[in-house]
Amino acid sequence: MEVIDIGNKEEGKVWHRKPPAGKGVLVNIIRTAHQGKTVRFLHVAFDTTGESFLAGDHHGNIYVFDISRNRFRLLQKTGQACTALTFSLRRTTEFLVALADYTIKCFDKDTKQLVSWMRGHEGAISYISVHSSGRYAISTSSDTAQLWDLDTFQRKRKLNIRQSVGIQRVFFLPLSNTILSCFSDDSIFAWESDTLFCKYQLPVPDSGPKISYKAFAVTRDGKSLAAGGRSNLLHLWCLDSRQLIRVIQMPTQVRTVRQLEFLPDSFDGGASQTLGVLSQDGLMRFINIHTCKLLFQMGSHDEAITTVAVSPNGRHIVAIMDNGSINVYSIQSLTQELNKPPPSKVAVVSGVEADQELSNLRVKVRSDGIQRPAKSSGRQTQVKILRPPAGSAAEDKENELPAGLNKKRLVAMLKAFGEYPAKYRMFVWRSLLCLPENHAAYSSLTDKGLHLAYLSLQDKYPIKSLKLQRGLQRVLSALAHWAAIFGEVEYLPLVAFPFVKLFQNNPMLCFEVVATVLVNWCQHWFEYFPNPPLNILSMVENVLAHHDKELLQHLVDCGITSQLYVWPLLETLFSEVLTRDEWLKLFDNIFSNHPSFLLMACVAYITCSREPLLLCSQKQDYEYFFHHRNNLDVGAMIKEAYRLMGSTPTDIHPRHLLSNFTPLTKGQYPVFNQYPEFIVEYQSREREKIRLQEMEYLRERQEVSALRADFVRRQAEEETYYAQQELLGKAEEQRRNILAQEEEKLTQQRAKLAAMKRELKVKELQLLDATRRRFLKHQQDLRASQIKGLEQEISRKMDLREQETTAAVQDLEIRQMEMEAQRRRLEQNLLKEQERLGRRVEEEVAMRMRGAEREEESYTELLHSTETNIQALEESLAEACQLGLDSDWQREVAERLQQVDAEQERKRERLAELHRQTLAEEERLADTMRDVAGRKWEDVMRSRAQLQEQQQPPSSAHTDAQTPGPHRPCVITAVCVGTNTAGLTARPNPTSPKQTETNMTCLNSRSPTESTSTVFSLDRGRAKLDSSERELLREIRELRLKLAARAREGSSASSPSVHTVSSVSQ
Repeated sequence: MEVIDIGNKEEGKVWHRKPPAGKGVLVNIIRTAHQGKTVRFLHVAFDTTGESFLAGDHHGNIYVFDISRNRFRLLQKTGQACTALTFSLRRTTEFLVALADYTIKCFDKDTKQLVSWMRGHEGAISYISVHSSGRYAISTSSDTAQLWDLDTFQRKRKLNIRQSVGIQRVFFLPLSNTILSCFSDDSIFAWESDTLFCKYQLPVPDSGPKISYKAFAVTRDGKSLAAGGRSNLLHLWCLDSRQLIRVIQMPTQVRTVRQLEFLPDSFDGGASQTLGVLSQDGLMRFINIHTCKLLFQMGSHDEAITTVAVSPNGRHIVAIMDNGSINVYSIQSLTQELNKPPPSKVAVVSGVEADQELSNLRVKVRSDGIQRPAKSSGRQTQVKILRPPAGSAAEDKENELPAGLNKKRLVAMLKAFGEYPAKYRMFVWRSLLCLPENHAAYSSLTDKGLHLAYLSLQDKYPIKSLKLQRGLQRVLSALAHWAAIFGEVEYLPLVAFPFVKLFQNNPMLCFEVVATVLVNWCQHWFEYFPNPPLNILSMVENVLAHHDKELLQHLVDCGITSQLYVWPLLETLFSEVLTRDEWLKLFDNIFSNHPSFLLMACVAYITCSREPLLLCSQKQDYEYFFHHRNNLDVGAMIKEAYRLMGSTPTDIHPRHLLSNFTPLTKGQYPVFNQYPEFIVEYQSREREKIRLQEMEYLRERQEVSALRADFVRRQAEEETYYAQQELLGKAEEQRRNILAQEEEKLTQQRAKLAAMKRELKVKELQLLDATRRRFLKHQQDLRASQIKGLEQEISRKMDLREQETTAAVQDLEIRQMEMEAQRRRLEQNLLKEQERLGRRVEEEVAMRMRGAEREEESYTELLHSTETNIQALEESLAEACQLGLDSDWQREVAERLQQVDAEQERKRERLAELHRQTLAEEERLADTMRDVAGRKWEDVMRSRAQLQEQQQPPSSAHTDAQTPGPHRPCVITAVCVGTNTAGLTARPNPTSPKQTETNMTCLNSRSPTESTSTVFSLDRGRAKLDSSERELLREIRELRLKLAARAREGSSASSPSVHTVSSVSQ
């Protein structure tokens, strides 16, 4: 055994010296890194040819080893370990790799480029299965299985399961559209790959120990399933009958089955008999599943095997050893039994001579005879081969069939039993028809999709089974894509339907069988297309005329042509007139003979039905006869067909007019052009034109339907609208009646409400009148109490005036404060609104006073000294009235006043201007207040004036009347409490005492807008002043005037102007 270390090489030779024949292990492949450590290989996978395989190591490197060319190459460096490998069957250069990051990558081994990257798994991917067409793939992990479309690399479906039940493996069955899913509870389900419809479930064995399936293997024909697990028992299932047919017990050394693989054999027709079982001890034992015998084994306890891959051509086995290396085995060198052809399955009944001849076929001869080397060992067995006559060599070559069958023997068996065994019929048919099984060519036809001619096949040929309907559509579409004529032939579904029903699980074989029938048994059928094949019908009619002229004459007399009694049998291939078993029996003979046997079968069917046909005279009877099943012995009909084949003259025999059987070519299907192309093209164009017209018609019909629906909808809406309008009119009339009633009720309620309002208004007026009277009485009582209080205050002040004569100015200030306190006490008894307004007036007056005081801060001291002098002057005048002060002192006071006036000239002018503005405002306010309060206090002022006149003594009046000298103005000192001025003001009044009363400023003087406020004067308490007080004040004023006149006269020479006391007060 040669050992090759690929190391870090990217390409090279697999072995340096070709392994000798008969050696089991061809080569051992290892890979070491830079540090000398061995890099383990994890997975291997063969391609479709079986001549090269992929290998992925622990570092993520993917290698391809070509055994036939003795070369290896490094394809990819993925950087992470792979968990599964497989080739894409459709594109032979592409392969799929499942990586440790739960993704699948598709690479091209020629270009080494990444084709696609598929994501979606959440766990490690343990297995990848590819459909036989190469279009779909299934990836399996422990929790889910996902179906991928390898054309678009998109996920189509996802199988989710409960957490308690894990997935062991999900894979496609060979040569079918069935998916098997195997779960950890030993349940196995079969699904249809197109619709994912559950077809069946294999029953879980009740008896015996639980195996816990872990490993699975399926034969190439997809009919047998082997399963094993944690036991030395193997279950062998028949997927056709869905039954457990055998339980195989392995040796006691086997406790767990890791992997199962069937060895392919070119002689078994896909029904593999040798099964490889890899157990936990690292040995792979190969057994025969029928005899349950151990054939050979691979590996040893020292060189244990972890996983294996078997080539599809059955030549090599690649095993990954426990140390991470790869062993390549030659199956031919492992055993001799695998190279021997299987024994013949055909038992031929023959005489004694034949038995003797068969027994003499194998005899040992001397060493000088022809030697046939055995492939399984180095020894050679001498075998004597009987040489047949020279003329029969070509015939024997013609009779040799694939899979080791012989047509001559099959025909002999068919003649003996009348039909082939049902169990092997499909296998025999595939061998007789020499089907090429061109998977790639068939996939290219199916990839084109459904043909336009068969999109609406279910309308013309309704079939209850949807699966059968789709299979028929698929096969007919493939035929139409193969040859354009088959898209125009109307009876093609009748021809193909029996085969579709028979091969519904394998559409590719069905297509090839139908294509073989069309090419060989339907020769010259399409030369007169679209008419029936008149040349074929003429052949049948000539044969019938030769063998039964009477029957033919009867048919001619009844006006029945061959298109009525031959063509219905041919266009349906007898499927309408025979049962399933009869049809299978007939086609066993048709496929085993020359293509002309089909025409002879038609003649035989007619001649065997001679008696009922002679009794028929109507055309309808013949039509019914050849389109329905009849009471006919198929065995007799077949014998009659064989008789016709041998007794028909050569000149009219169809054998010489039809070609011999020609199988389909391998790789690609042959070109079929035995039809008038111009007619087909014309019909195709016409069909396309009709299809476009139909589409246009359907579109217009759809538009008309839409318009009709729209019209109906609008009509319904209009009717609904009018009905709603009518209902709305009725509802409106009803609402109007209700509104009229409500308005009438509302009118009555309004009348009642108006009466109640009148009553309430009368009561309100009465209450207001009573309130007004009560308020007037309250005002009268309040005024009486005020008058009484004023009288008491005046009497009290009269007593105080007698004690305060010496200090008139101070007494006036104290009196002003007292009057203010009295005013506040009086205002507390008034309404709350008058009290609020009074407080606001006081605040404004105080603010004005503070402003005036702040403006006069600069000369306040001088003014204070001036006021002091004025007080002193007033005191001196009072004393002068009694004692007669000297005029010198008065002159000195005038001079001092003149000095003060000269110093504060500017300030006095500004103060005078402000004072004039204030006075103007006071006059306006006073006028307004007098107008408002004049009427209210007119009686009080009149009574006060009368009291003043009554209290004045006559002597005072007389003295005033006879006083000599110039007229002395009367100065009235008043205290103003208002909004614009404050302090003491002295103004001359040369007119009369009445004018003095009108010039007095009233209390609570406000803005002109507030004309409704109540105003009180500080002089209203003077009505009862005694005459002595008034005389004293008058004398004081006169003395002031005199002193001022004297001061002006004394200072006229030194001063430009002398200001009097009145000007100072201004």
